[in-house]
Amino acid sequence: MKYRNIFFALLPLLFAGNVLFGQAQGEKLVQFTGIILDGTTEQLLPIPYANVLVMDHNRGTYSDFNGFFSIVVEKGDIVEFSAVGYATIKFEIPDTLTDNKYSMVQLMTQDTINLPESVVFPWPSRDHFKLEFLAMDVTSEMQDRAMKNLANETLRKMRNEVAADGNENADYYLRQQSRNYYHIGQTPPMNIFSPLAWKQFFDAWKRGDYKKKRKEERNY
Repeated sequence: MKYRNIFFALLPLLFAGNVLFGQAQGEKLVQFTGIILDGTTEQLLPIPYANVLVMDHNRGTYSDFNGFFSIVVEKGDIVEFSAVGYATIKFEIPDTLTDNKYSMVQLMTQDTINLPESVVFPWPSRDHFKLEFLAMDVTSEMQDRAMKNLANETLRKMRNEVAADGNENADYYLRQQSRNYYHIGQTPPMNIFSPLAWKQFFDAWKRGDYKKKRKEERNY
């Protein structure tokens, strides 16, 4: 009972200490906003997606398309501004601020570094490549596998079974759309005089595609 009274007596002091600590932390927080501009030339242009890093705190943000940024910092923090092609700048938040808001316009200058051209060759010369290519040992197993992969039946099966990827589907859709737009307002031409269309017709007739189609319609 005695310890319980002591605990209730100290509870207000602990609560007051937490409140004072929270107030002290709140007084140090600052809403830091600003705009990042390219100050290389006389015409100031916004720098979109520039990095804004609060050092030693592992926190940061980046500017929007108009160069605007906003982040919560503490008085005395060091903020680093960086962007691809620009010199990195560090700015210290003044610890003498009396307000919890601080705004600025940060100018950055271009700092392009031109690296020397590097050309990588797997062999010193074309003659060395020829020697290495002729000396390459191709086992019979690899040769048999290559012959099977290049067989007409295998290629025909892959052509019929492998689905088209996104680029092929997009190209086909765009071709169909352009064909429709080209013949808009008029009757599309018939392929009656096209030798390719006649060949496709005779091939389908020989395979019996029309008989199969008619049989399926009857069954349906």
